[in-house]
Amino acid sequence: MVEVIDVFSSQRRQSSGVVAPLEVCHVERWGLSVECPTPDAADHAAEITWLLPDLGLRLTRYRPRRRHSRRGPSLLTAVHIERETRSWTTTDLLLGLEVGEHGRPRITRAAEFAAAVDNGLIRLSEADYALRTVHRTLDEVTRHRDINQWLAHRGIFDIW
Repeated sequence: MVEVIDVFSSQRRQSSGVVAPLEVCHVERWGLSVECPTPDAADHAAEITWLLPDLGLRLTRYRPRRRHSRRGPSLLTAVHIERETRSWTTTDLLLGLEVGEHGRPRITRAAEFAAAVDNGLIRLSEADYALRTVHRTLDEVTRHRDINQWLAHRGIFDIW
């Protein structure tokens, strides 16, 4: 559930101990942009992630392995982000949204989130934060009908 991105060495370390090199690791005015190859995945070549600390979100999509394949949905996950000079640490709060190509969001991982709260893996204060974050984002993305329009509404003008 915890992931540490070392900005200087361009590496991502997961709580399982797995360390992966990043092809892209840029601090942006809105957050952190990373791209990690996914050599073991049959359908996609890389995972592209933006950490948006002011919004409490991780935005993820997968770049297809085949050039003309249809792009999959964008995933927005509620996270707690701690920024330091050298590293960014994220704690996944499990609850998120999946936003398809035409901007139709749906809540994801609700059962996994509920089980983690029930088992005490996620504190009640964190659960409240995740619920507020996801519902606010659901409302905003639904109104804007496009992830790039929603990002622009939030002051992020880079194209997702």
